[in-house]
Amino acid sequence: MPDPGAGSQICAADLNGNGDAADASEIAACLRTTAAGWQCPLQQVACVADAQGQYGCPLGPQHACAVVAGGSVPSCSPNLCADPAVTPIEEVPPIDDPGTAPDGGMDAEGNCPGRIEIFSGRAMRCRPPGLRATFASCCRDKGKIIKDGMGSQLSSIGTKIAVAKGVFNGMSAAFAAFKAGATASQAASAGANALIIGFDPTSIAISLAINFIVEFLFTGCDQQDMETAMLRSSGMCHEVGSYCTSSFLGICLQKARGHCCFNTKLGRILQEQGRPQLKSFNGVGWGAPKQPICRGFTPEEFQALDFGKMDLSEYYSDIEARAQGQIQVDMKDKIDAYLNAIGE
Repeated sequence: MPDPGAGSQICAADLNGNGDAADASEIAACLRTTAAGWQCPLQQVACVADAQGQYGCPLGPQHACAVVAGGSVPSCSPNLCADPAVTPIEEVPPIDDPGTAPDGGMDAEGNCPGRIEIFSGRAMRCRPPGLRATFASCCRDKGKIIKDGMGSQLSSIGTKIAVAKGVFNGMSAAFAAFKAGATASQAASAGANALIIGFDPTSIAISLAINFIVEFLFTGCDQQDMETAMLRSSGMCHEVGSYCTSSFLGICLQKARGHCCFNTKLGRILQEQGRPQLKSFNGVGWGAPKQPICRGFTPEEFQALDFGKMDLSEYYSDIEARAQGQIQVDMKDKIDAYLNAIGE
């Protein structure tokens, strides 16, 4: 969209009928008219003169005819113009979900007094092309950057699982370095180094991570866009749906896609296939796109899951070094050990 300049006006229209005006061609700077007014160039048509020489808008009498500066024939448009300084673009802030809070320590008997959640996630969002994302997709898949290592690390469910902090540390480090004057490549390297701190280096595709961060730093994508896209492309997110995050005159200029993101692909798979089995999620599901419900399973819910009804083939295909049967036995043994430990 051309920069309308100070004191100018803009307009927007859903030209492709998809429910938003998020394409670059659907937002425009309005044109000055000879009558000191403004006219939207979108869907603009020439006015027609009647027998008396009076011009009328073929789109309807509610639309005024005017001559734009430099023009000669009156025209009209069905779309309103407004000064964004007077009528600001309405913004919905990024989803604010810090993830499941730590439980704290244990009591004198060795029991965990806080709420225990297994395979919990974090509500997040990324933005498809639109005004605020500079018409580039901040949800794009750039390849599997983080590999799921849970097959050999299932004992980690002895803690309340939150989305991997390494991803957020990596994105934060990249953004901080970039804003401090580092080149995109230097910022990406800083982000990748921070990622390694949160993960086993063998579980990260380092070159993909660096390329991913470099590309995203040059777009209108923010830190949460990057975090979500990295986890999403690694198969760790469940998309809940889309919602409008920027609007002008009641027209959506930017959408966002709400997700529940987990720290492993296994966590996402178990959540997707386990929730339908539990009455506690009936009528709740995954919540709303703007407010996803990403809580983990309670120990009682987890024990009630029927793993025999789950299709874990997507997970098995990612752990090629281990036989499917061994993974399932390993899962059962470690989960049982954990549940026994918290029940003592």
